[in-house]
Order: sequence, then C-alpha cells, then structure tokens
Amino acid sequence: MNTTFQVDDLGYYGKFGGAFIPEMLFPNVEELRTQYLEILSDPSFQADLDQLLSDFVGRPTPLYFASRLSEQVGAKVYLKREDLCHTGAHKVNNTLGQILLAKRLGKTHIIAETGAGQHGVATATACALMGLPCKVFMGAIDVERQNPNVQRMKMLGAEVIPVTSGSQTLKDATNDAMRYWINHPSETHYIIGSVVGPHPFPDMVARFQSVISAEIKAQLKEKEGRENPDFVIACVGGGSNAMGAFYHYLDQPEVKLVAVEAAGHGIDSGESAATTALGTPGVLHGSQTILMQTPDGQVVEPYSISAGLDYPGIGPVHAHLFDTGRAHFEYVTDQAALEAGYKLSRLEGIIPALETAHALAALEQITFPEDAVVVLNLSGRGDKDLQTYIHHQPADHE
Repeated sequence: MNTTFQVDDLGYYGKFGGAFIPEMLFPNVEELRTQYLEILSDPSFQADLDQLLSDFVGRPTPLYFASRLSEQVGAKVYLKREDLCHTGAHKVNNTLGQILLAKRLGKTHIIAETGAGQHGVATATACALMGLPCKVFMGAIDVERQNPNVQRMKMLGAEVIPVTSGSQTLKDATNDAMRYWINHPSETHYIIGSVVGPHPFPDMVARFQSVISAEIKAQLKEKEGRENPDFVIACVGGGSNAMGAFYHYLDQPEVKLVAVEAAGHGIDSGESAATTALGTPGVLHGSQTILMQTPDGQVVEPYSISAGLDYPGIGPVHAHLFDTGRAHFEYVTDQAALEAGYKLSRLEGIIPALETAHALAALEQITFPEDAVVVLNLSGRGDKDLQTYIHHQPADHE
C-alpha cells in the first residue's frame, strides 16, 4: 500500500518523523533501518509471525456488533475486540513481531517502556516465550496505579525498573529506557510500544499493528457486505492501536478517522494530555512531532487518569494526520471516560481499559448520520484499571 500518509524514504510523514538520536545509538538505529523491511518481507519471517498471531495470540479477534450500545448512539457500532488478545491488549501484535526481528538481528537482551503496563506485559510475555532476558522501565506512579500488570510482568520473569524522575509516568520511563539503550547498544533491542521514537520505529510498529485494520476489512465485508465503515474511532496516546485500526483506511478519504486524546480535568485545566490541542511542533523521543512544551522547549508534564494516555506527545504519523486534517481529533475528560467505561460494562458486559473508555466517550460527542457504520477499536481490557474504576465510581452506578 503506497499513500501520501505512509512514511517516505527518509522516515518522514510530511514534516514529521525522522531520527533525532545521539551518536552512540546511530549504529543500532541504522542497522534496524537498513534491515527491517527486508526481514519483514521474508516469507519465513511472516510465516513465523502469522503462526504466533494465530496460535498464541488468538487472532483474528472478533468484530462484535454492540447492539445495545448502537441503540443509544444512533449508529451501528462494531467493537474490534483487541482486548481478547492474549495478554489483554493489542500490544502483543507488535512485541511478537519485534522480538522475532530482534532474534534475526542477533540481539540477546530486550528492554521496553510501559505506561499502563499492557506493553510491558506483552513484552515480558514475548521474552518468556523466546527465552530472552527482559527489563521494563515504568514510571513509579504507574507502578502503583497499575500494580496487577506489574505483578504479571514479574511472574513472567521480567525485571520491572521503577522510574522516579520527572512526573514518574510514561514520558520518564521512555527517557530512562533510551538512556539504558545508549549505554548498552550492541546486545540490546529496545521494543518501543507505540508509533513513536526515531525512524524506523513508527513505521515498523504501524506495520505490525496493521493486522487490526486488515481484519476489520475482511470481517466487515462478511457482516455488512462492504469493507469500509463510515467511521473508525480509537484512543491516542502515542497512537499504536489507532494506527493499527487506521492503517488500511489511510488513503480512503470516505472513511472518517477519529483519534481521541485524553483531556484529563479539561483541556485548559493545566492537567491534560490533549497534545494536538495544546502542543506545538518539536522533537520528542527521537522524532519531529507535536508535543506539549513551553515556549523555550521544555516538555510540559501531561496528566490523564489513564496511564497509557499520560504522554506529552503523539506519534509523527498522527501529527501528520492532524496537520493535514485527514484525521479528526476529539478530547475526552477523565470523568467522561469513567462514565463511558461503566456504561459499556452495563450495556454490553465488557469492562474496557481506561484508554479505550476515552474512545467510547467520544461516541457521545459526535453526531453520526442515520445508519452510519462505526468501528471502534477496543484496545484493551479493564481488569488492570479496576481499582481506579472503583475509586471513582459514579454515584448513579453504585
């Protein structure tokens, strides 16, 4: 697939992307850049990955028609059930691809960063499967609020390293993972969990997650007689689940792409992670993108009740989609997300991750044409967020 929304030969999406890296990382990133497309196109690599996605992850995940939710929304709402993947989120699609790639590159140690813990669990799972040692960097605040996932990572044999610098969340975990990689470049592969970082990571992660939209096309054809919905909706922190859901629709403008960011206590409250509403172009974690920053370039600490959306930037591909208007961005507060999470639980018997609950809340902010077909990527399950849900339980749901 070749569209204007795909990465160019230099690693850019329009004016966003590239590789802004320290000299010590150049050999690693260059090795990856020169080999990843060749490895991904190797039929034996694809056969190994396809088998793992089928037999280990449980793909294809269902495309579920949410009838009771649809009645309330006034549109036909389908949920792409990535929460039913092994490990409970879409993250495992990417970690299995990257760990197969790392083995082909001869890497013997794996590191990762995580916010909500879903990427950390997926990486720990892949490392256990392949017998590779694993270090996961995680903000100390996220270690506390995502304790079930911390325990799962440890049970799988990973070393979880709490990060106490900065806001002690995903941004700082990514910073420390980058520093570790700089000091251990030769034997280590850094499995980045989202479409962020220096080229080729955003493109590579997008390709591994594109299985989501490939399946949506086939499943919607079977259920609706057409491959294309009217809307595709997904939450965006870094943006990996959104890119997986958008990927095969990027050059089909009749499909409206809706990205949902976390507004925290409100866009203008000073406690928000609504990057495209508050951010400006700059460099974050190795690429040119849109990020929340002060006039002199200092990163503004983000805030969201959702650990996976508590990030001050977005992937460069999403910055390009925002800049060109190809994707429409919505902003959802903590309170609206909590209410949407409870609503889906009571209407459809599905407890969503808080990240996904933001996308669900956006359903009430959009006016859909009658009989519109909407696909929402249900990126993860809410078990890990149960304590947060209970702590913030709306009075009318007690």
